Amino acid sequence: MDWLNRMNHAIEMMENRMEEPFDIGEAAKAAYSSPFHFQRMFHMLTSMTVAEYMRKRRLTLAAQELASSGSKVLDIALRFGYESPESFSKAFRKLHGVSPSEARNPGVTLKAFPRISFHLSLKGDQGMDYRIVEQEEYEVAGKLIQVTTRDGENHRDIPKFWEVCNTDGTSDRLFSIAEDKALRGICLDMQQEQELFNYMIGARVSPGTPLEEGFTVRTIPASTWAVFTSVGPMPGAIEDVWIRVFQDWFPSTGYEHAAGPEIELYPMGDVSSDSYQCEVWIPVIKK
Repeated sequence: MDWLNRMNHAIEMMENRMEEPFDIGEAAKAAYSSPFHFQRMFHMLTSMTVAEYMRKRRLTLAAQELASSGSKVLDIALRFGYESPESFSKAFRKLHGVSPSEARNPGVTLKAFPRISFHLSLKGDQGMDYRIVEQEEYEVAGKLIQVTTRDGENHRDIPKFWEVCNTDGTSDRLFSIAEDKALRGICLDMQQEQELFNYMIGARVSPGTPLEEGFTVRTIPASTWAVFTSVGPMPGAIEDVWIRVFQDWFPSTGYEHAAGPEIELYPMGDVSSDSYQCEVWIPVIKK
């Protein structure tokens, strides 16, 4: 498939530039996609960000250099993109569990993070239903936190955020002002290279709706949306939908991510039920 070749071509380019300043735009160009779509696809397919992949690969190569040569730690740090021995040593110890100088000791155990490649998997899965929706801008109100995708922290922090909002009554209060009697989990302001984004638990509201102190109001821009239905208990069912969207749907269609907010739409109901239905909304554009 073309997308498979493009993604592998991007990996080849990244591997050839481990000792050069990294430009995400060049990697995305090699994959014939926008920088945002390339980074989002990469993250969903590999469970790591592009920045995290580059960081782990550079530290793997740096460890090999330390173990097999007499090059100075400073020279190796600079060659692999670190501005100081201190920043290099901190990152190196976090991955390998030892300092750069200790990596030279005979018998020391180091971690090797291998180069990745993308392969076609023929699973015989059933088709994936979706609909395309044109929607004007609207306002949402709710609570907002900033999370990081580094080391998968978002997968821990967001469920905790939902637990707090469900426990302290925030979710109930948002349901009471929601125009469509549904809550939204919204990924906003994605800063892929910084591995940060804002996550909002909110409700669609009419302009001028009285809001309690502490609620934030944001505008969801007018967009073309690809909408996918999830059926089953949370969070497993909707996580499966996200994986299939990026592994199966995007590569097989003429769409790519439009770089806007991503939304999970949760109607009232028993989220632990096998029949619970919710939706994933992703802004898209035609390639």
